[in-house]
This record gives sequence, C-alpha cells and structure tokens, in this order.
Amino acid sequence: MNTYVVLMRGINVGGKNKVAMAGLKKCLEELGFSDVSTYIASGNVILKSDKSAKAISDQIEKALPECFKLDNELIKVLALTHKQFQAVVDNKPKGFGEQPDKYHSDAIFLIGIDSAQVMPLFSPREGVDNIWQGKGVIYSQRLSAQRTKSRLNKIMAAPEYKSMTIRSWSTTTKLLDILNK
Repeated sequence: MNTYVVLMRGINVGGKNKVAMAGLKKCLEELGFSDVSTYIASGNVILKSDKSAKAISDQIEKALPECFKLDNELIKVLALTHKQFQAVVDNKPKGFGEQPDKYHSDAIFLIGIDSAQVMPLFSPREGVDNIWQGKGVIYSQRLSAQRTKSRLNKIMAAPEYKSMTIRSWSTTTKLLDILNK
C-alpha cells in the first residue's frame, strides 16, 4: 500500500461545495481507501491505496458529486505520492516560505497541465509578487504589506485556473509533516 496526499479543488471555498470532513472521510473509506485522514476543511486528505495516483484522482473526482451536492465545474482532484509531495517541498526556490511574517507564500498545484503552459498567465507586479516554475507546481510569493496590489488573482479569469488548486505554504509543509509521521 502506498500513501498519498489528495488535494481537492473547489471544496468548502467561499461558501460553495460544502463538504463535512467526517462525511468526506466516510465516502473515501466506502470507496475502499484506508487510513483516511483529513487536514483542515479545504479538501486535504491523506490516505493509503494500492491504486495509482491517476486512478485515485479519477475515482474520487467521479465519486464526489455522487456523495455530496456539488457544482461539478469547480471540482478537480490531484493525488500525489509521498515522494512527489516531498519533491514539491524539497525543490522550492531558495528562501521560499521562510519569512511568513513578511511574505504570503503559496504552492499552486497543477492538475493535468504543465507549469510551462501556465507561466505566461502570471503577471507578477514588481516589488510585490514573485513566481517560480516547478514540476507540477507554481510557487507564488506576495509581499504581505502590499498583498492587495498583487496580480495573483488575475489568473482566476484564465480557463486554466480550473486546473489549479492553491495551498498556503504552511498547509503544504504541515501535510508533509503528517506524511512523514
């Protein structure tokens, strides 16, 4: 059995697609996944399975609207192996996420699209935003004191945004801590 981090896009965001974590855990256990645990109510799950990451993503993405009343347009699921998730943290840009009092740092996980494909969508504001390309992820950092001037929200208008799910760097590293235990 392999351990996976499952990131769900569009769960419990802005009052839409409300899913209780106890209900989500039950749904996933009924699908045959084991050692299911959730972290905060925004679609972060750790589970064990013999299936591939792609098979897990497909199965959960199909099952969510059957288990819960959801707007299917918002829902996407990304399953990552422990090794893949570890690589996201290990391959972060130098200094990224290390000054949480000064910067808001996020990992933008890509679902079925390549980072080179989405990089042109970002238009970082000099002195406010920094964007770095990673494998399956975009690292985004905004100067906290100027975050209202950030251009990060500009990506929301792009069709590719439906293939992204954003996690704060603190959530990302906490999920890795849970995985490593």
